[in-house]
Amino acid sequence: MLLSRKQAKANTGEHPPLYASMYGAPDSQPQINPEVQQWFSAVDRDGSGRITAVELKSALANGQGGTFSDTACKLMIGMFDKEKNGTIDVYEFQALYNYINAWLGVFRGFDHDNSGSIQENELNAALTQMGYRLSPEFISFLIKKSDLGNHSSITVDQFIVLCVQIQRFTDAFRARDTDMTGTITIGFEDFLGVALNCSV
Repeated sequence: MLLSRKQAKANTGEHPPLYASMYGAPDSQPQINPEVQQWFSAVDRDGSGRITAVELKSALANGQGGTFSDTACKLMIGMFDKEKNGTIDVYEFQALYNYINAWLGVFRGFDHDNSGSIQENELNAALTQMGYRLSPEFISFLIKKSDLGNHSSITVDQFIVLCVQIQRFTDAFRARDTDMTGTITIGFEDFLGVALNCSV
């Protein structure tokens, strides 16, 4: 994760969470990493003990002289916001921090020229490494959906947005795939609820 306040360390020595283990943060509250606590305190400008998407955006940089989009920050907060009030506490933030660094480690592994973007075949390899087996046609669709201007590559912040969205859809799918068959039957309103909750 590229930070404007303090450079975070990517988990380059470990494999990122795979499909089976990326279904969500554990319920137990782990001990807070001192580095995470320090960064959380710097981001939590009002001292409320919780951070918003706006506060998160102020501390994130995309490595290309810009910041993460509002959508990216809202999605990242929403992924771990158990209370559904638009904020996360330090425990939820640590889970988010770990996920982003794992995703960033995958991204960097395929961004061989350090350009801040990866190509379609590299995105396919990255998602495969994370445990997702997707068709080339679907990978192409993901690229086009993520990068409306280029259609051939995806930046680090677009990649993380994509990972958050895939993770949230995965959580929703797994909750309904009680028999672990890889197939679900879903009602129309349930489908709309999933789509709206996972995309915003």
